[in-house]
Amino acid sequence: MCSTTTSDHGGATSIASIHPDIIQSHILNRLDGPSLASTSCASTQLLSLCSDDLLWRQVCNSTWPSTAHPTVRHAISSFPSAHRSFYSDSFPSPTLHGCHSRGPRPQTQGLISAVDVYLDDRLIYSRVKEMETLSGWFQSSPFRIDLVEPKEAVGAAPLKFEGACMELAKERLRVSWILIDPRKKRALNIASAAAVEARRHWLTDDILLRYATVMDGGEGELVQCAAVLTCGWKEGGELQVREMSMQVEDMEGKIMTGSDSLRILDAAMDGRRVKSQLKMQREAFEMFLRMKMLSRERKQRRERSLDMVCIAAGIAIFVAIWAFFLSR
Repeated sequence: MCSTTTSDHGGATSIASIHPDIIQSHILNRLDGPSLASTSCASTQLLSLCSDDLLWRQVCNSTWPSTAHPTVRHAISSFPSAHRSFYSDSFPSPTLHGCHSRGPRPQTQGLISAVDVYLDDRLIYSRVKEMETLSGWFQSSPFRIDLVEPKEAVGAAPLKFEGACMELAKERLRVSWILIDPRKKRALNIASAAAVEARRHWLTDDILLRYATVMDGGEGELVQCAAVLTCGWKEGGELQVREMSMQVEDMEGKIMTGSDSLRILDAAMDGRRVKSQLKMQREAFEMFLRMKMLSRERKQRRERSLDMVCIAAGIAIFVAIWAFFLSR
């Protein structure tokens, strides 16, 4: 955005001559987050005007309706630059190797999930959920957050049940799952820009959509932090979101404990951010799947080697016992 404008008489006019209220109420409030951030770099005056928290609150509320919830608004109010800091944390994705999960266990007292689900550009589901993280049960149990229960399935749209319905759901459904740490005053959007995987449930034939971000798990290991949607179909062809959960999985497919998951998420909140690029997220997920397959193959080879050692030891013991009785 230029710091000068053109008057009706063709002359250049400094933007400083425009009343700040007009700039804020007729220009800046029409910008999205990236445009507002870029505009703030144009001049000192625009930097000051673009720092207004009301502007950033409007951007956050329009981007993620769940941020209008009182619980989320209260948490955001403690961030260094309030809604601007929150947007800076939540809009880009964490980089794959931008954080390291080693170190002491974080002293997180609780996490807030701010979740929004869209069909195309239409909001179909929004929810905020708080979770305590101090109990021994949480620390040692598999880390999983469930939102949509079977009795509260979310109707999305009257889409016809056809052969391409899985790809249709994959392309049209979009998820934002932001984790907020009020104590740390940081946030992290763990969902990919679009589904990185779509498959059928082996038993129910429901569609499983995975929105995953691959992160550094430490010691050369990768983990995926994923929001998973389970979608089914009602009579008449209406798509439903029947279940929705978030979990952190290692390369063996196991859901990590609350303690280990918090360590990874805490490091990711401190890590670098990049502009969300679906291609990069899908490539990272495919790399995770390849490494997961290699890990499984290595484990199977170790197990086969161990089986051979046990068999050989058993045979040796049998032969020794047999020789002992023959010698008598």
